[in-house]
Amino acid sequence: MMDSVTKPYNECIQYLVDNIKLDPGFAEFYRWSLDNNIPVVVLSSGMEPIIKALLKKLVGPESDKMQVLANNAAPREGKSIDEEGGWKIVFRHPESGFGHDKSICLRQYSSLPDDVRPTMFYAGDGVSDLSAARETDLLFAKKGHDLITYCARENVPFTVFEDWTNILAKCKEIVEGKTTVKEAAHQGFEAYKAGGAGIKPTTK
Repeated sequence: MMDSVTKPYNECIQYLVDNIKLDPGFAEFYRWSLDNNIPVVVLSSGMEPIIKALLKKLVGPESDKMQVLANNAAPREGKSIDEEGGWKIVFRHPESGFGHDKSICLRQYSSLPDDVRPTMFYAGDGVSDLSAARETDLLFAKKGHDLITYCARENVPFTVFEDWTNILAKCKEIVEGKTTVKEAAHQGFEAYKAGGAGIKPTTK
């Protein structure tokens, strides 16, 4: 499918920067994470240069503090990456059906001994997030998307979110000691199974 995109790579980046909008609440969540010294890592099946350009435009200079783990791009043989038909995608894990097996990146941390292992929150929505679903402590699955169907079928606990304001509210509750990661995961999953989304109205 990517081979059908022949525009020069710099034009592809500019087109996306001009047309993609930031998910509601993400900028506020990121500011909060910086204030609380909570690292944010972007795991994506997209391409790293494009994602970094988007974050710089939509979040600002402090987006450089976010680590981005994604696929990459390279020039085709005998061509410049910024000419027509001049680039190709370089998959992070070419042996994976997703191109980027996000569980491999997460497992570097989830497999650490308990005394050094970080607590991991993960937000996702689609099929490329399936491999990562079991590797995190609290999974946020976006309402109305494929990840919820998979997790419900495989009995993988998750909390439904509509946008990043829901994620921010839940993360604040955990950091402030109002709930625990295990409680949040259990309550969110039970709310979904009971027929509710498990999403509380956001207050300001």
